[in-house]
Amino acid sequence: MPARPLVPERWRPKSIRAKVVTLLTVPVLSLMALWGHAAVTTASQVSATEQLRQINSTLVRPVAQFTSAVQDERAAALKYQAAPGGTARDAFETAQARTDRTVTALRRGIRSSSTDLAALDAALPGRVRSLLTSAGSLDERRESTRGASAVLSDYGTAVDRAFAVRSGLAGADQPDRASDTRTVLELARSREALSRQDAVLGASQASGTMSAAQYRTFVGDVAEQRAFADAAVPDLRAQDAAAYRKVLGSGAATGLATAQDAVLDAPSAGATAVSAGHWHSVAAPTLSGLAGAERGAIDTGADVKPYSLSNLGSSGLAVFLGLLGVILSLLLSVRIGRGLVDDLTGLRNSALELAARRLPAAIRRIHGGDGLDLEKEAPLSQEPVRDEIGQVGAALTTVQRAALRAVAGRAAVLTGVSGVYVSLARRSQLLLHRQLELLDTMERRTENPTDLEDLFRLDHLTTRMRRHAESLLILSGSAPGRAWRNPVPLIDAVRAGIAETADIERIHLHDIPDLRLAGSGVADLIHLVAELTENAASYSPPHTPVVVRGEEVGAGAVLEIEDRGLGMGDEALAAANEKIQAADVDLLDSRQLGLFVVNRLAERQHVDVTLRRSVYGGITAVIFLPQQLLEAPHPGLRPLPEPEPQPLRAVQPGPAPALPHVPAQRAARPGVDVRTPDGDPPLGR
Repeated sequence: MPARPLVPERWRPKSIRAKVVTLLTVPVLSLMALWGHAAVTTASQVSATEQLRQINSTLVRPVAQFTSAVQDERAAALKYQAAPGGTARDAFETAQARTDRTVTALRRGIRSSSTDLAALDAALPGRVRSLLTSAGSLDERRESTRGASAVLSDYGTAVDRAFAVRSGLAGADQPDRASDTRTVLELARSREALSRQDAVLGASQASGTMSAAQYRTFVGDVAEQRAFADAAVPDLRAQDAAAYRKVLGSGAATGLATAQDAVLDAPSAGATAVSAGHWHSVAAPTLSGLAGAERGAIDTGADVKPYSLSNLGSSGLAVFLGLLGVILSLLLSVRIGRGLVDDLTGLRNSALELAARRLPAAIRRIHGGDGLDLEKEAPLSQEPVRDEIGQVGAALTTVQRAALRAVAGRAAVLTGVSGVYVSLARRSQLLLHRQLELLDTMERRTENPTDLEDLFRLDHLTTRMRRHAESLLILSGSAPGRAWRNPVPLIDAVRAGIAETADIERIHLHDIPDLRLAGSGVADLIHLVAELTENAASYSPPHTPVVVRGEEVGAGAVLEIEDRGLGMGDEALAAANEKIQAADVDLLDSRQLGLFVVNRLAERQHVDVTLRRSVYGGITAVIFLPQQLLEAPHPGLRPLPEPEPQPLRAVQPGPAPALPHVPAQRAARPGVDVRTPDGDPPLGR
């Protein structure tokens, strides 16, 4: 069972170019697909980096700055509330101005951001609106006269909302950096706990006492600060962790831890356990250092260049090298494909030229008798051929040489056979002429009707034998012995051809145009009509007639020979017409030599002969005689010399009479050595 093709027939490439292009396109497209995947991945990475830069510059930084400003304002507000005075008021107003600037920057950043916040986190737009609400309500809280707990809660709400926004924005970071972003956020919450400690302790120091609620808040903030710091710092990247450890390992941070422990150890005297100056000297640098480390961690992601080698990494290098590979593959594919297509196309064109022009021309020259020079017709390459296409071309040359040798050998055989044909035909023709002369003499001496009828029959057989001898001469390319110089009536030539047919009684001659046939075509037309009428009589039932009719047309005259036999199939009819009209004749095909004789006669006189179906079911042979072979019986085309009347024994229109009833006065037989006074042989049997 044959394997099913992978591709339907209608989708398969047909030409050499299409096949080569398809062959080279598949690997190139595969490489381009891989490069496209890497390019898309890298482009997504670049886009994500660019988006992160925008988020950091328009949202994360302003939110972080807003958070730090709110934390400072909260500490100043609690101190001012605990001990109103000039210094505390100035610090509070300064913190307010800084917070207002950060609020303006926050709003400007949110308006300028083109990031789809809902795509990052569905709750993020709501968190941003809540943050803006808290930022917008700061003025009302500043004018409020509520207690320290309420103030701490109001500012803490704004800070918590800022942290919620930053938590939602952490999803915009790259997967390998998202954990770092959340770790930085935890450290920001640790700093927020320290900021609340600073605010609570500062307010307590300003008032001189620390309430139980403030103490509990302080204790919780210390625990939260230390827990976040201890857990988060180890998870940071090396450079960010180093910055945090530097701050947390500084003397200020160490002193801050000691001060926190002192407050924790004195619940009732926490406000006085550490002096305000000492606390400020250790808390302020620590808060400032933690804020700087946080800004550094944020700026690390914000300052990354999307197209830098550090950001693109191996994927960017893969895209670049992949692009070079694709370009190189395209160039090589185009170059190799073009060369391969050119070689194959050249080989195809060379083979077509060999088959259509050079080989037939060489064969025609060989058949024409010209000598064969193989080195000129099919030269062999002197250099070794290494590529397969060149080897195919060399093989074609070898095949051409073998074909020319075979044709030359066959032509030599045909030439020898043709010479034998000519020699035998000439000898037979000479003997037949002598036999016809002897029969003519015997017919003139005999008076017995029975003997005369037998002589007539023998005379008719001899005439047909002479036609077969002439057929050998015609197939051999030689001219027959009979020839006319003067025009002959067309009807006489047709009758003479019918007279050379075997079954002459069945031939019915109908209307023939009153035209004269040029002398150069008389012998060939007689032979042509004889071949076709005998062929029609041979391939039709004995009781059916064969009708010969003619008609004058604008370009000449047409003769039709129609039988009523069984006809021919389409393939047989086409093959017969092809043999009649073929340029070359294969003399070794002995099955239909009569068609080859017709071919040679038609070619020599430029006559068209065609076989077609008859309306009676048989075959009609149509002979078209061109104008140059015909002349009108009266002056019109050109003056013609009127030939001497010659007796003719042939078939009259209508049913042909039997041979025994031919009148005793007969015409001389045509032959090379039988001439009338004007030099032309008479038309006869």
